[in-house]
Amino acid sequence: MANIEGGQETSGSDIQAVARVGQICSLFGPHTAELSAAEVAERLGLNRTTAYRYCASLVAAGILERGPRRGTFVLGGLMLQLGIHALSRRRVTEIAPPHLAELSAAVRMTAVLSLWGARGPVVALVEDDRSRTAVVTVRAGSQLDATAAQTRIFLAHLTDDRAFDWMTEGATSAERAELEAAVYTARRSGYCIASQSGGVFSAAAPVFDEFGIAATIGLLGADPNADLTRDSPIISHLLTTTAALTAELSGSPDGRPRENPDL
Repeated sequence: MANIEGGQETSGSDIQAVARVGQICSLFGPHTAELSAAEVAERLGLNRTTAYRYCASLVAAGILERGPRRGTFVLGGLMLQLGIHALSRRRVTEIAPPHLAELSAAVRMTAVLSLWGARGPVVALVEDDRSRTAVVTVRAGSQLDATAAQTRIFLAHLTDDRAFDWMTEGATSAERAELEAAVYTARRSGYCIASQSGGVFSAAAPVFDEFGIAATIGLLGADPNADLTRDSPIISHLLTTTAALTAELSGSPDGRPRENPDL
């Protein structure tokens, strides 16, 4: 019987194939439920035959499934199973819902909890403002870009130096400089305010566990006259909520990982 453990190193082609699978899966999102092989080829710079072979192989593995339209593919059952398992391992998603509900009711804004995904923040939980008929909201599963306050909070506290490069891929020098300044301010102040298109703004603060930043909580609003100073009700409630979650997760208020957290 052949010994396959500790044998030959993984070949370059195997590594490339794994990377390609990750790229294909990352194309799917809240606004991209299905893709054809031609669309995969165009977005990843592949020829259509290669893209189709990858997609067909992923169907066989349960990573993708055939879509409702002829020639399309959607995320498969294995991805659903792994996604649910991954979320269940994040204790913050279990204890956050009542905190988000209380925060949203207190400030009459949509409260959002996001986790760091493969290469950026992903919205995990959303508590809409139930006191208003029209609300500013975001879909669970959405990946946030560099303009989001929650993204800037993550960048202020993540220890992986690659995170900033991922979030500024394709950005101009001016955009990188603006983001660097915003991240620096967020790190010093403990929260972040960011303006979005259409007059929408977001405010965010970090949640820490024993290993460092575990999540971010954001608030979404559209009131141009909203008071967003540190002692305002909006920011005070936000910081009180993140502090409470941090305490429940045995995190440090300054975000520093605990030594030997398992002890």
